[in-house]
Amino acid sequence: MKDMQVERSKILARTTPALRDILAPGLRVVFCGINPGLSSAMLGHHFSNRTNRFWRAIHLAGFSAEEITPKDDESILSYGCGLTTVAERATTCAADLSRDEFEKSASSFFAKIAHYSPMYVAFLGKPAFSALFNRNKVTWGKQDLLLTGSRTWVLPNPSGLNRSFSLRQLVAAYSELRIAVEELVLEQHGAKALRARRDDIFGNAGRMA
Repeated sequence: MKDMQVERSKILARTTPALRDILAPGLRVVFCGINPGLSSAMLGHHFSNRTNRFWRAIHLAGFSAEEITPKDDESILSYGCGLTTVAERATTCAADLSRDEFEKSASSFFAKIAHYSPMYVAFLGKPAFSALFNRNKVTWGKQDLLLTGSRTWVLPNPSGLNRSFSLRQLVAAYSELRIAVEELVLEQHGAKALRARRDDIFGNAGRMA
């Protein structure tokens, strides 16, 4: 019976269309999953599995004013956030992917991030980050590597299969990222305001001269 279930999952993975990205230029955060789950790919919406805690976690962490439903996943763009995956192939669980698949996906993934240029890319789990950057030891939280100019962060995977983290722990980890993003936004807005003020002063000085 187990072998039949495995074979059925493989067939579904081969025949299920790729899950579309939800991206736009200049987002504050792009949440990056390892790869689409079969249920999400089949339904065409991110984090559709009822046991996945992503939508609840980002809401409780302050990224969205309400808990977004999977069918309304595109509304995440209105909060300055986007969704993508490193690998495109849908599987029953991320463990079904090989490290080689991550490495083969790297060039197209890097090009995608370079094109949209978010402030932060937040990886949901350590495996994809580890494979992409060839790092055996990865810590949680802010990373010291830039991804085509975007800052990087590693968050616990919100999958219901990840029993190492409770919902409360997920919310705490995701809240740290939200605070870091808000601080960066304020910092950049302050820099822009300062540049505008300087331009105004020097512009007026030039006209007075």
